[in-house]
Amino acid sequence: MSGRITKVSGPLVVAEGLADANVSDVVRVGSQRLIGEILNMTGDRASIQVYEETSGLGPGAEVVTTGMPMSVELGPGMLDNIYDGIQRPLPEMRALTGDSITRGTDVPSLNREKKWDFVPVAKPGDKVIPGDVLGTVQETSAILHKIMVPRGVSGEVVSVESGEHVVTDVIAVVRDEKGKDHELTMMQRWPVRIARPYERKYVPARPMNSGQRIIDTMFPIAKGGTAAVPGPFGSGKTVVQHQLAKWSDVDIVIYIGCGERGNEMTDVLMEFPELKDPRNGEPLMKRTVLIANTSDMPVAAREASIYTGITIAEYFRDMGYDVAVLADSTSRWAEALREMSGRLEEMPGEEGYPAYLASRLAQFYERAGVVECLGSDERRGSVTAIGAVSPPGGDISEPVSQATMRIVKVFWALDSSLAYARHFPAINWLTSYSLYLDSLAPWYAEQFGETYMHNRTKAMHILQEESELQEIVRLVGQDALSAADRLTMETAKSIREDFLQQNAFVDEDAYSSYAKQFALLDLVLRYDTLCREALAKGASMNGLFAIAAREKLGRAKMADADSFKAAYDAIAAQMKAEIEDVIAGGEDE
Repeated sequence: MSGRITKVSGPLVVAEGLADANVSDVVRVGSQRLIGEILNMTGDRASIQVYEETSGLGPGAEVVTTGMPMSVELGPGMLDNIYDGIQRPLPEMRALTGDSITRGTDVPSLNREKKWDFVPVAKPGDKVIPGDVLGTVQETSAILHKIMVPRGVSGEVVSVESGEHVVTDVIAVVRDEKGKDHELTMMQRWPVRIARPYERKYVPARPMNSGQRIIDTMFPIAKGGTAAVPGPFGSGKTVVQHQLAKWSDVDIVIYIGCGERGNEMTDVLMEFPELKDPRNGEPLMKRTVLIANTSDMPVAAREASIYTGITIAEYFRDMGYDVAVLADSTSRWAEALREMSGRLEEMPGEEGYPAYLASRLAQFYERAGVVECLGSDERRGSVTAIGAVSPPGGDISEPVSQATMRIVKVFWALDSSLAYARHFPAINWLTSYSLYLDSLAPWYAEQFGETYMHNRTKAMHILQEESELQEIVRLVGQDALSAADRLTMETAKSIREDFLQQNAFVDEDAYSSYAKQFALLDLVLRYDTLCREALAKGASMNGLFAIAAREKLGRAKMADADSFKAAYDAIAAQMKAEIEDVIAGGEDE
């Protein structure tokens, strides 16, 4: 079915004569067959957002509907790949058209020529339901891709074809109760705006280990949880996202570069193939899917890129994997919504954003979670959604930040003053929070005993006390403080500089295991405890602050994972001996 363009306004095209089309249908626009999606219908008049540059289009050009919603192709070949916002493979497009993408280029999302070795799990005569695994493909050295029965198909397996196949080959035939045969391939299609189904959802109860001390210990996120990383320009949002992508203990990473600068995606593309996965020593790209829709690419495709990424994540979740979706940034996605809403002449909400901004954000974040997957083998998978927010001027009172805060359960607030002081990650410990602490406490207690969360609570209390004491210091100076308060200030400084501060570009410090985090914080707090006991016995305050073990404490985080325990024990023993010497030396004059 085809219609004719009556109006072109940037990425918005209005066409008439599409009475049989539906909202969300994909259309081809003009002689170059540009990809578009119908936003709304009024009679036979359709408003279409075009995902490519519309210069040269004019009234009278033909619009042809495909009759299908915006969908992604799911199957082997997605990992170790980079797509644009509507899942077109950029390496293959570059090989076809050169460095500049030609408008209207139509390249299949999954390679139709590459053969994959399909190993059957099901056999003829087996009864299968949606979600059951028919067989597996070793997609990369890190990930075993499970070929599942698609939704709407169930019955008896008639045949299964092992061996090498392309994604469009028939690898199994399933006969349903009515006697109809369904030919299944290794590829599925799924509409990006519809969440993939599951059996049931669970409360997230296991933390996602990111290797970042301020995240894992102070403000942890659960696998299957949601988090936001707001911050002004230059505060380190992208580096935090990169660190999470590199070190998180998830099986698959979906990184969505949504409207940010192209050089940031270039850093990912250059760095990730060189990085080794800490779990298996393989290149990190072997378990990563990159979606690039940078600031110089069509604005309308930013909106689709978020849904493309979360749909791919749900597909891998359905195999029983833990998946992390990193969106950088949802503010640029919201700006794309605002632009399209303005061109549609919708009633604007706060700061020009559409009134449905909050509900659209919720639709994205609510697709995260820990679920029991479809199928008869009781697989569990999770999707963890982490979105960067780029509020203008760092003002988190703006609509995108506020709507996000009402939805997510972890808030890592980046602070420009910390960034300017070269304290990274620049996450402000006084304004950030995690609502997963209560649900994760049993896991921490089981793994490390009650001390872990006790130390975390004590450290946060010391940091809050320091914030209050700094007001007094600014007014009357540090000399007016009591010895106990000065010790609080010293301990807080040690927590900030020796524990919270972390260098992403030093191998020994870029990643910290839970054991190393626990030991390092325990070492800092042990210094605080020993000093308070010493002060009570009349020890010299200046002497306590000058012990040689303090310098070693500051360097302890640079010890590698194998030697850290020995270094920790040696520093603890030296600290205790030196403090005892200070006590023996008598009171401060």
